[in-house]
Order: sequence, then C-alpha cells, then structure tokens
Amino acid sequence: MLEINDRLSIDESELDYEFARSSGPGGQNVNKVETKVTLKFDIEASRSLTDSQKTRISEGLASRITRDGVLRVTSQRHRTREANRHAAIGRFIELVDDALAVRAPRKKTKVSRAAKRRRIEGKKRRGQVKRLRKPPKIDD
Repeated sequence: MLEINDRLSIDESELDYEFARSSGPGGQNVNKVETKVTLKFDIEASRSLTDSQKTRISEGLASRITRDGVLRVTSQRHRTREANRHAAIGRFIELVDDALAVRAPRKKTKVSRAAKRRRIEGKKRRGQVKRLRKPPKIDD
C-alpha cells in the first residue's frame, strides 16, 4: 500500500509501470538498458479512491491525464530502473496529495489608498522624466 496522506492509501497493484530507454548521457548503458519509468494510474478504475477524490484528481491534474483517464508520471533522472521507479512513485504521491488538498477560497481585497497614491506618484515621476527628454521649445 502506498500511503498518500493520513486519510488515503492506494494499493500498489493499481499502479502499472512501463519501461523504456532513457535519453541523455549515460554512455553505452543508455543504449541498451531500459531505465526510464512511466508510472500509470487509472483513476476511474481505482478501488482506493472515492468519487469525489477521483473528481478532484481529474480536475487538479488534467494536463497529466490521458483521454482514457490514466494519470502518467515519468522519471528518467537516475541511471537505474529501480531508482527511477522510486522517483516516479514519490512524484505520484506528491501530485495526488497536492491535488486532493483543500484550498481556502481567495478573499477579495481592495487596493489601499496609500498604494494608489504611490502608483499615481510613480506615473507622474515617469511622465516628468519623459517630458525632460523633449528638446526645449524655441520661443520667437
């Protein structure tokens, strides 16, 4: 069981791994060993998540989820398959936990009178600098 937070654990059997050759440096090893790991998690088919959790994850991680509802996390940072697998699992836990976090609604605020005054003063200063750049008028 993968512990996402104190209220949610996901069974590791729900995760699917795909391995491929990594790009980047690594010498001869990179050409023959499949160390890149893609972790796949089918959100809709998950037995560990409630319907509301599925919705929150789908909305929060929409850019990482395929059309068929599969969350994909890739890791190819390390030189070994096992290290990349652990990195992908760590990133998966982080993403799901963040997607499930309840955010406080934003409170509307007003711009303070002092901030408005500073903004106007800055604009006047800038206008004065631009006026000083003009060539002087020649009065006949």
